[in-house]
Amino acid sequence: MRKKIAAANWKMNLTLTEGKELFTALFAEKHETAEDKIAVFAVPFPYLPMAQEMLADKKFAYVAAQNLYTKDSGAYTGEVSAAMLASMEIPYALVGHSERREYFHENEAMLAEKVDACLKNNIIPIFCCGEPKEIREGNTHNDYVEKQVAGSLFHLSADEMKKVVIAYEPIWAIGTGLTASSDQAQEMHKHIRSIIAAKYDEALADDISILYGGSVKPNNAEELFSKPDVDGGLVGGASLVAADFAAIIRSL
Repeated sequence: MRKKIAAANWKMNLTLTEGKELFTALFAEKHETAEDKIAVFAVPFPYLPMAQEMLADKKFAYVAAQNLYTKDSGAYTGEVSAAMLASMEIPYALVGHSERREYFHENEAMLAEKVDACLKNNIIPIFCCGEPKEIREGNTHNDYVEKQVAGSLFHLSADEMKKVVIAYEPIWAIGTGLTASSDQAQEMHKHIRSIIAAKYDEALADDISILYGGSVKPNNAEELFSKPDVDGGLVGGASLVAADFAAIIRSL
């Protein structure tokens, strides 16, 4: 059974003290936990040890890095490798978030290397994909996302592919207040699952968690997560508000 996941992406926000306060407020109330329903927190690199400490006794809550580099080591000042994250026992990492693609020009080939680096070091990649507004308006979004998924993931063996989590994030709905309708999200998630099934098989495709990312909020999470191919959310702004993200976790 594939996991239902509420993934928080703090992006470049919060001081260390504010981060601790957010965790304290979030877990002030008891959350129901289950093996197939988990929360993942992608925090800035300096806060990874703090997040591990704050989540140490929280069942089914995990820490993620927001990014990583393709190489294990070397003269790459300012970068952080998957090997470094693995040495800290970080279990998840975001790969290919739309902001990394746009601002840092990460392409499919580079992201394939990052996925490989994750898997080599026993880190689960949360691979992000999604289309900008003009692609959606041109009705070529299915082909666009298929190229992203195929270009960065379809070199993987079936055993490797099973370990990947995918996050579909329509770029036009990130930080804009716009949200893909639950039907639009379901349509794309079903499409992603279908192309994975065509490359591998239906059983593998059915076992992969596919998250929706794009202005997920308490008032739309339950409807989004109720769709058969939507397995949770990758949450930005609402993950910075304890009450909001707690509600999103409950919506799983």
